[in-house]
Amino acid sequence: QVQLVESGGGLVQAGGSLRLSCAASGLTFSFYGMGWFRQAPGKQRELVAAITSGGSTNYADSVKGRFTISRDNAKNTVYLQMNSLKPEDTAIYYCAAKFYTGYKYDYWGQGTQVTVSS
Repeated sequence: QVQLVESGGGLVQAGGSLRLSCAASGLTFSFYGMGWFRQAPGKQRELVAAITSGGSTNYADSVKGRFTISRDNAKNTVYLQMNSLKPEDTAIYYCAAKFYTGYKYDYWGQGTQVTVSS
């Protein structure tokens, strides 16, 4: 079965950096677009960054210039490098996979907590 396992979350001070990883198994990784979402308490889940199977990327306005999404198809892993973190980045971060011809994300990880202290 398909599994997406996030890692790399934690507690960091404002201005610091974290790198999240999401290891995928049970699917042909190179055929899938990958996304990082986040959900803060009391807020709706939002798309933070996405990368297509071909490597094109897009970002939420709130993270442009600070976050970078990348993928390593040889390792079946997608990354989210987060720099200049702000307290408002505090959330549970989820990775998700979408088949390259699909319109919705089919598979989700369990999430990893990111907490940014001021």
